[in-house]
Amino acid sequence: MTVRDVAAQLDATVQHPTRLAVVAFLSGCAEADFKTVRDSLEMSDSALSKTVSALEAVGYVKVRKGFVGKRPRTWVSLTADGRTRLAGHVKALQHIAEQAQSQGARTQP
Repeated sequence: MTVRDVAAQLDATVQHPTRLAVVAFLSGCAEADFKTVRDSLEMSDSALSKTVSALEAVGYVKVRKGFVGKRPRTWVSLTADGRTRLAGHVKALQHIAEQAQSQGARTQP
């Protein structure tokens, strides 16, 4: 399989650096509140909100709203499809890197 073939397996949604950071962060937990994600990734509220909305629209994340006491809270979690898509994207990146390293090693004297 060529690098071009593997590159075609990259997920365009996850490929964007901000979306990749969010799904990668969420892959490490069952669920995280909006504030934790925002602070951990050093994002603005609006940037995270737009990113989460885009990921939710394609089914990669689930958003749950509720209250803690009287304060509204938003929790975000990675869906099974989101986890699968992230894993496939990372696998494709690893394959591209391995092929490139292998080809580079063959060109060395």
